[in-house]
Amino acid sequence: MSEIFFLALDSLRKNKLRSFLTVLGVVIGVATVIGMSSIISGLNTNISSQIQDLGSTLIFITRIPPTIGGRVPPEIFSRKKFTLEDGKAIADLPLVQAVSPVLRYINFNASARSFSVRYRDRTAKNTIFQGASPELAIVINLHVQSGRWMNESDQTHNASVVVLGHDTAETIFQTNVDAIGKEVEIEGQPFRVIGVLEERKNALTGGKNPDDNIAVMPLGTFRRLHPEFDDFMFAVKTVSQEDMPRAIEQIDALLRIRRGVPPNKDNDFVVSTQDTFTNLWNQISSGIFTVMLAISSIALVVGGVGVMNIMLVSVTERTREIGVRKAIGATQRNILTQFLFEAMVLTAVGGLLGIATGAMIAAIIRTLAPFLPAVVSAFWVAVGFCVSVGTGLVFGLYPAYRAAVLSPIEALRYE
Repeated sequence: MSEIFFLALDSLRKNKLRSFLTVLGVVIGVATVIGMSSIISGLNTNISSQIQDLGSTLIFITRIPPTIGGRVPPEIFSRKKFTLEDGKAIADLPLVQAVSPVLRYINFNASARSFSVRYRDRTAKNTIFQGASPELAIVINLHVQSGRWMNESDQTHNASVVVLGHDTAETIFQTNVDAIGKEVEIEGQPFRVIGVLEERKNALTGGKNPDDNIAVMPLGTFRRLHPEFDDFMFAVKTVSQEDMPRAIEQIDALLRIRRGVPPNKDNDFVVSTQDTFTNLWNQISSGIFTVMLAISSIALVVGGVGVMNIMLVSVTERTREIGVRKAIGATQRNILTQFLFEAMVLTAVGGLLGIATGAMIAAIIRTLAPFLPAVVSAFWVAVGFCVSVGTGLVFGLYPAYRAAVLSPIEALRYE
């Protein structure tokens, strides 16, 4: 067996360039698997971290289910909207620690001056406007970088105060200007800045997070500006993580009664937890992974066809050599094994080059994007290598068979 292995290596060594070009598809396929799996691993780490930062006792209650771009049935939009009384009823449940009703408006029309935050001659565009109660900071673990968060007095008096996101404050105030206490203009009305939130990095890109360009104000103040927006959602914090399942059951039962949902009907609302957002991300990453496997499969098939072609050429070139080996006692099995080994060694080398290339891609990503800890997975390294060797086995079988069944006499006559 070792003799056959060295014969295979010697054959490949004599045709280095041809061998490399032959397995280029295998290199690309394996490098794609290693590179993409390391990227997805890094994304999974950051996304999981960001979801964990929301808190393990967080529940979102919405009228419309969260989606990743899929089509929402039209009848869902006709569902009954939540009211503030629904939020108060949820807050009275024994396993609920805090509830914050939330209204949100996002306008990505950069030309709409009325939907901007302005300070003197500086303007923040595409700002998210949000009305919430003081409990929101507790519920979703918001951290104030400077100043303070909204309090009950602000909420009771519908005060014209605002807490700005990190990017919003950075855009409209110069670096050396303290935003706290400054008066900004929102939709033509003056607001006093009482706080600036800490920066939150985007888990997908590491760049700007859309939620850092935000202006949060008391719920009543938001409704005074936009009485037409009354589609509440609720952010709920439970007493403990262990009580989450029972808290969800209580919320579910309460809202079904309050919304008059018949026993034989499904909920006309959605209760989302960390698992919901994790599942949404898993759907996205699965889609990315599917595309990755498709690209890799195409590259491996192309590489496999190249291996089959070059091995057939090799059989033709070495016909006389095969005849000599058979004449001195080599069996069909010996010849078959030798050519199979050559094909498998060829693709194994391609697999190793692909693994090295994929690891280099991961290292470059870590260097250029430190926020994305691309990690090479030992599992996918093993899979990539095994698949590359398997490609040689499958596509080298026919050329090896052709070599094994050659007649010794005809092979020796071949010129």
